[in-house]
Parts: sequence; C-alpha cells; structure tokens
Amino acid sequence: MPGKNHFDAIVVGSGITGGWAAKELTEKGLKVLVLERGSELVHGRDYLGEHVPPWKLPNGGFPDRELNKSDYAIQHHSAPVDDSNRHFFNNDRLNPYVFDKDNPFYWVRGSRVGGRSLVWGRQCYRRGAQDFEDNARDGHGVDWPLRYDDIKEWYSYVERFIGVSGQTEGLESVPDGEFLPPMGMYAVEKTIKRRLTKECPDLTFTIGRPAILTRHHNGRAACHYCGPCPRGCSTGSYFSTQSSTLPAAQATGNLTVRPDSVVESLVYDAEKRRLSAVRVIDANTKEKFTFSADMVFLCASTIASTQILLNSRSEHFPNGLANSSGVLGRYLMDHHMVSAGVGIFMDDLDRYYYGYRPTGGYIPRYRNLNEQDEDADFIRGYSFQTFTLRMDYRFTFKRAGFGAAYKESLRKPGPWMFALTGFGECLPHRDNRVFLDPVKKDRYGIPLVNIDMGWRDNEHKIRRDMGRQAQRILTAAGAAVVMADPQARDPGEAIHEMGTARMGLDPKTSVLNGWNQSHDIPNLFITDGAAMTSSGNTNPSLTYMALTARACDYAAKQWKKGVFA
Repeated sequence: MPGKNHFDAIVVGSGITGGWAAKELTEKGLKVLVLERGSELVHGRDYLGEHVPPWKLPNGGFPDRELNKSDYAIQHHSAPVDDSNRHFFNNDRLNPYVFDKDNPFYWVRGSRVGGRSLVWGRQCYRRGAQDFEDNARDGHGVDWPLRYDDIKEWYSYVERFIGVSGQTEGLESVPDGEFLPPMGMYAVEKTIKRRLTKECPDLTFTIGRPAILTRHHNGRAACHYCGPCPRGCSTGSYFSTQSSTLPAAQATGNLTVRPDSVVESLVYDAEKRRLSAVRVIDANTKEKFTFSADMVFLCASTIASTQILLNSRSEHFPNGLANSSGVLGRYLMDHHMVSAGVGIFMDDLDRYYYGYRPTGGYIPRYRNLNEQDEDADFIRGYSFQTFTLRMDYRFTFKRAGFGAAYKESLRKPGPWMFALTGFGECLPHRDNRVFLDPVKKDRYGIPLVNIDMGWRDNEHKIRRDMGRQAQRILTAAGAAVVMADPQARDPGEAIHEMGTARMGLDPKTSVLNGWNQSHDIPNLFITDGAAMTSSGNTNPSLTYMALTARACDYAAKQWKKGVFA
C-alpha cells in the first residue's frame, strides 16, 4: 500500500469479530484496514477441500502422524482438526507458545484470513438475562456493565444477517431469536424428546441453533447436508467471514485487507492520550510497517489480543497497554467441556437418516435457574449438547465380509447412540491468567505467551453433577444401556477462551466499559472474547458478534463527532 498508511479505523484480526467490525465500520463510511497475521484465503477461489475424495487429500487421506507431531501437536489435539483442513490452523512449530504439559492449556488458532470462522462449530445461543446478572448476584467476578435488554436488539441484528436456524422454545435461559426454519430431528430423537417431556419436565430437549441456512438467505444458498463442514463451506451455507461479512465490507469500497501481517504492538500518544499507530511485521519478509488510524478494534482472539496489549508497554503503561487496573491477562475462562454420558437405544431401528445434519440437539441450562437448587452443591450451571448416530456408522468400512450377505449386513446399521456433552460455566479467578515469557521470543522477536489456568472446585462439582444428570436423562429417555462416567477436557479444548480484558463498571477492576471501549484509551476497542466478564455456559460467538456490532455503532457515532481526533 505505497503512500497510504493512515485509515479511519484499523481492525486487528479477521475472524468472527474482526469480520463484523470490518462490515459495520465500512458500511458506516469509515476507511478500514484489516490486519490479519494469517495468509490470504478467498471464498470460492482458494482450496477449501470440501468435496475432495480421500485419495486426493494430502498423504492420500491417511493421517500424517509425523507432521502432526512435529508441526501441529497442539492444533491436532482439537477435534475439528484433521489432515483435510490442517492448513486452516496454526503451525505450532513456527508459531509456538509456552506449553506446560503438566498444566496444559490447548490454544487452537487459525492461520488464514477468516480465522476460526472457517471451522467453528456454528452453534448460536443468546445469553439469558441471568447470565448478565450472576456476577453481581453471587459476588464472583465483577458486575457486567450491561444487561440483556442492552444487547437483545443487537442479537436480532446479527441473527438476521448471518442466518440462524432453530426452534422457538420460550426459555429464559436461552432466549429465542430471529430464526430460520429448524433442522429436523431424527426419529429416535423425537422418541427421546417425547419421553423427556413426560419424565423430566424441568428440562427442554430441542434441536441445535446453528448459523447454517435452512433456506436461501442474503444471497447465500441453503445447506445441502453434504457433510465435510470443517473443511469450509463452498456454498456459504454456514456463516464465515469469507462468505458473509467480508464481502459486505468489500462492497462498500472502504475496505483494505492486509494478510500476512503480524501485529507487534500498539503505539500510545501520551500527549493526546490516544492510540496513534499499529506496528506490523510482514510474516514473509519480516519487513516492519507502521499504520496509523483514528481508532483501533482489537479482534485478534482472546489470547492474541492480550499478547498484543501486554507487548505494548510504555512509560505510561509499564504493565501493558490500557492496564491501569492491573487485570489485563487475568481472569481467563473457558467452558468446562465434559463428555458426560452415552446411551444406547433400541428404538426406531427401522428408521434412518439421509445426508449429514450439521448440528446436534441441545438441552439448555436448567440447573440453578433464578435460585439455587436444593440438591446442587455448586453455583451457576451448564448445558448439554447432544450427538446422535447409528452404532455402525464409524465401523462399516472395517467390517469383514464379501458378497450379498455382507452387503445386506450393511443395511442394518445397528442401534442408536445418543451422547451428552456438557458445557459448564467457568468462574473468573484472578490466578487463571495469560502473561508474556520474560526470555523466550518467537521468530518475529515478540515474547511468547504463557498460560496458567486450571479447573477449580466449582468446575469439578459441576462435572460430577453433569454425570448424575446424564444418568437421569438417559434413563428417563429409555436407553437400553447407560454409560455416565463424566470425563473432563483440559482448559482450552472447548475453544471458548475468554475474559482477559474484561468489561466492567469500575476502571479500577476492569479494562473496558460497557461499549467495549478501553477505560484508559478512548480510541481503543476490544470486542473478541477477551472482553467477556463471565463465561456463562452457552457458545459465546453470537454474543461476541452482537457486542462487536453494538460497539461499532457507538464508535462510529463518536468518530463522526470528532471525539478521537
């Protein structure tokens, strides 16, 4: 970009929140530069690998175990990562962080324009009113500077654009949204739902609410249930930066995207008490650039945004930029993801399904709603996401046989399996933190990230309750066999990390105000997961998007008044 280094706004990161910031700001007339450390990937043009047969995939479709071990050890630990989409993810050898195998945190990162929006689970649930009130109610963490009524119109705004399919249920814990028609349940799921409605009236079993189209919407085609969602979506049927927000921003003529741009730090002008510039290193040439702007939106993802701020120390902010409170990098949270139980069902064996439904079922939070349950030894709550398949689905091609009898056996896929995965709330603890290594640096000379986080007593109690409730649910649903031995995943594995630059009412105990705006620096906004004040138990991306749209509306109005000049 010769001769041009000043923009009205700079957005760092092009994932779910960065794409939304780019869309909203450009549509409001601002000239916007998006800086993305990953390489370019254009929807509809570059290799996504959706329908490539196994024998044409790298290594003939077989796992490249040596490469996974040497270059993708952290990324490949995560369920969404396989050899067909590995190129969407961070190379851990080239871009490491300090990983402690005795206290693991799995940091899953994207490596292309669009970030993790290419491969996310697409589950979109609103946080309920209680989620914004629990901190003030029970004293864990600081109070949110906003309530559900402050964000509900922005939930609707985002849902109408991205397209969320779902069933209305009238629940306070996960309020209904602006839904496209819901995806259908399998026969056995309908049987389970009918039984649970009778035997467990305190809970609701519904179809998942994914950002996947069930009819044509905003120029994007409806899902045709092809299957390989983690490889990207060539039809744009599920929401991603490439299919949705980036094209909208580009249509304005106000957008510049610069991939392969590693943000080293932000520059603070002490005289104006404003950010003045962003320091960037070209990922390929190592050449250094400086771009200036009237405002900066940090959307690089929770840990990456925190790394940038901690590395932007100065005389005025010796412990990290915008960190007069001292809480930057503190109160890291992730959802406590637990494999809670599995049931084997002998019902509806004469029924099957066609295609691959790209969502499971959902049991929203029903524990400790509004008041503490008498039999609960924990605070807050959790939800269950469910997964249903026929038992032989994964083993069909391993079964021995030949001829007509063998082929006929493949028409009998066995009983149904119904699994419950719990997502529990993680309380904010000061000692769960992100910090910079004092010695180790990456290939760009930037200090490596250290992460110190562990599950605490309340999370362990939630896990045990998940097991007890999974036993109850599966038994009430009529499972012929019930297995409920809750196994917890390590921190980071839910890929819902959040909270290290939290919002709050008091500048002494929080980094951001109710508009995702820095208490210390008025032209700095952070709208990715770092801004979260509590984790709740629902998938957080819809909330990130709503907060981003809301913050952009506020920031653009302030910019037009000349507040950031």
